[in-house]
Formats: sequence, structure tokens, C-alpha cells
Amino acid sequence: MKPANRVAGVLITCGILSPLYADDGTAINLVDTLWVLTAAFLVFFMNAGFAFVETGFCRAKNAVNILGKNFSVFAIAAIAFWAVGYGLMFGTGAGLVGTDSFLVDETANNPASNIPVFAFFFFQAAFAAAGCSIISGAVAERIKFISYLIFGFVLVAVIYPLGGHWVWGGGWLSRMGFHDFAGSTVVHSVGGWAALAGVLLLGPRLGKYMPDGTSKAIVGHSIPLATLGGFILWLGWFGFNPGSQLALDGNVPRIALTTALASCAGILGAMITAWVVGGKPDLSMIINGCLAGLVAITAPCAVVSTLGSLFIGGIAGILVVLAVYGFERLHIDDPVGALGVHLVNGIWGTLAVGLFAAPRYMDGTAGLFYGGGLKLLGVQFVGVLAVGAAAFGLSLGLWAVLKSTLGIRVSREEEIGGLDVGEMGMEAYNGFQIFTTS
Repeated sequence: MKPANRVAGVLITCGILSPLYADDGTAINLVDTLWVLTAAFLVFFMNAGFAFVETGFCRAKNAVNILGKNFSVFAIAAIAFWAVGYGLMFGTGAGLVGTDSFLVDETANNPASNIPVFAFFFFQAAFAAAGCSIISGAVAERIKFISYLIFGFVLVAVIYPLGGHWVWGGGWLSRMGFHDFAGSTVVHSVGGWAALAGVLLLGPRLGKYMPDGTSKAIVGHSIPLATLGGFILWLGWFGFNPGSQLALDGNVPRIALTTALASCAGILGAMITAWVVGGKPDLSMIINGCLAGLVAITAPCAVVSTLGSLFIGGIAGILVVLAVYGFERLHIDDPVGALGVHLVNGIWGTLAVGLFAAPRYMDGTAGLFYGGGLKLLGVQFVGVLAVGAAAFGLSLGLWAVLKSTLGIRVSREEEIGGLDVGEMGMEAYNGFQIFTTS
């Protein structure tokens, strides 16, 4: 018996804890349940991190709109996931999606038999909300509030669960051996592909690109707020990755350590790259470097060594800086760098499994650098392509429908005056007005 279970057993015997049972009489592990719920609460609080990072990296005249999107997104995501998304993702069925467990209750299918279905649901709902929050930053400062909310609801109800079922719900990719422990592809790449589709149809912010093709820096209004958001996301990731073990066992400390080392390497990789390319150690790049390292390690965190995690995170930090500059040259306007963080490094982290997976952590399956050949890397590549094609294609179609009906972009006047006044009817900073001609 595991030490944690022995402690729980003693507490139950002494009457301090009561035993917990599922509806079918199966005993539930109290320690695992407490751990997964705690991790879920950490992931839930990542919504504050997304809100602060995005708000800080954008202009003051749009702060209320951004905070409103990020505060509302969990409500939209949780209800969509409860009603439809969970059933499509984790319901039983041998097809492309699950076919039961809608309107989640005690009878819903539960892949984690050691914890109650409601604990598993809450953890997964927090993940779904995180995926939706990714989009908010990329489309910031010109998206209609109502269109974003509608897109988020459909994303979590239908688009996000599709890849989730293929990978985590027993679908065809999981049967191929595709590995994405905590969601580099399922959560982050899906959010990134959906964001890219939205950005392409929205177009850049007014004044971002000059007639001669050169770009203009649109500076965020609060780097301290963005930094606080980065710290909150960093903390939340220690629920995101270790919590995905769905049990408090001996693997959790190692997962936490690989997560920490990758984020630290991401910081250094981004700092050095920004310093070399731009001549200064750009704090915005440092923050995104940390997040890039976290995104990249999310898929392989349970199957790589600590040394492997350093390589994965360091490369992620380099990639995010190059991606930000690359999207800028392509005139793809992403105010917070979400595409570089989540899309590019979601792909990199997923492929890194095929390179760095250590056989002692993956039931004998080895990545390329451990003599495993190209088989696992090939499977990971297929998964990246399949989930990416589905997420991007469906998202592009949904954004196009919204654009032709409700519209997805605010008016020129609203964008110049700020979405706070135009869309929300209030300002973030009382008595503080931004005047701009862009």
C-alpha cells in the first residue's frame, strides 16, 4: 500500500475521514481526489494569469474588454463542456467522438476510476477554459465581445473535444500510440490553431502596418500587470502538468521538476535570443519564453528526463522569439504573442516526445535520441497534423460564419476610441482617457 493510502486508511479508521464511494460501489481514493481537485483549482486560477498577461500587453483603452472576456470565458467553457463537450470527448463510442455522458451527472463515463467523475470533470473543464483563453490574446483589441463568446462556446462544445477524444478519450490517435500527457496539442495547439484562424479573418489592428509594409510597435500599457499574469500562469502550470497524473503518486514530483526546469530554460532561451536579435533583454519575451517552455513540456513532462526537459524548454524559448518576429513579418498581428507561445511550441512539445522520450518512463517506448528510431516521432507528427487540420479547418469555418452574420470586428470608431467605451461602456482607469489617431 502506498504511504498516502496508508495515511488515509488510518484517518478513516480513526473516524477523522469518511470513506468515499462511487455510485456503483467502487471505492474512491481520497488522497488522489484531493490532489486532483487542488490541481483543478490551480488550473482554474490560470484564468487570472491569462487576463493579466493579455491586459498588460495591450493598451489601456481596451483593458475592461479584455478582462471581461477572460472573466466570462470560464462560464462559457464550463457550461459548454458540461452540456456537450465532455460527452463528445470522454463518452463511450468507437467513432470519431463519444456518444453519451452529455449533461454530466453521476452516471457519466469516468476514465479515472480512482476519483469521482465530478472531480475528473472539473479538472477537464478547467483545461477546456484554458484552451479558450488562448484565443482571446491573439484577437485582442479589435474582436467583438459577443462574437468571441459565441466562438468560445462552440469551440469548447464541439471543436476542442474532437481532438481530445482522439487522444484522451480512447480514440484512434491514442490507439496508434500518440502521446500528449497534459495537452501540448490537445489544449495549446488547438487554441493556437483556432486563434490563427481568427487572426487571419480579422486582419491586423489599425495602424499596425504602414503602407510601405513596415510595422509599428503598439506598446502594452502595463508590463507589471503582464509580469504578475506570467507568475500566476507559471504557478497554475504546477496543477496543469502534475495534476494530469490524476493520482498523487511517485511520478508527480518528477513531473513537477521537468515542468519547472523547462520553464526556466525557456526564460533563458528567450532572454538570450531577444538580447542577440534585438540588443536588449526584452521582458515581454522573457515572460513569453517562460510560457513557451511550459507549453512545450506539457506533452512530454512525464516521459522525459530532467536533462531532456532543459533542452525542450531552451529550444522553446528560442522558438517563441523567432516566431514573434516571423508572424510580424507575415503581417499576422498577434498582440500578446499567443501564436508563438501556444501554437508553435504546442507543436514543438508534441514532436519532442518523439525525440526525448526515455524508455524507463514510457513503458519501454523510446524516442529518437534514446535509440527508438523514427516510429514514435512519426506517430507524433501524424497527431499534430490531424488535430491541427481539424481544429484550424473547423475554426476557420466558424469564424467565417460569424463574420458573415454578426460580424467579428468592431467598427473603426470603436477601435480608435477603445473597446472599453465602445463595447463595454466603462473605462478601466477612472478619469484616464487615451487619445489616439491610430
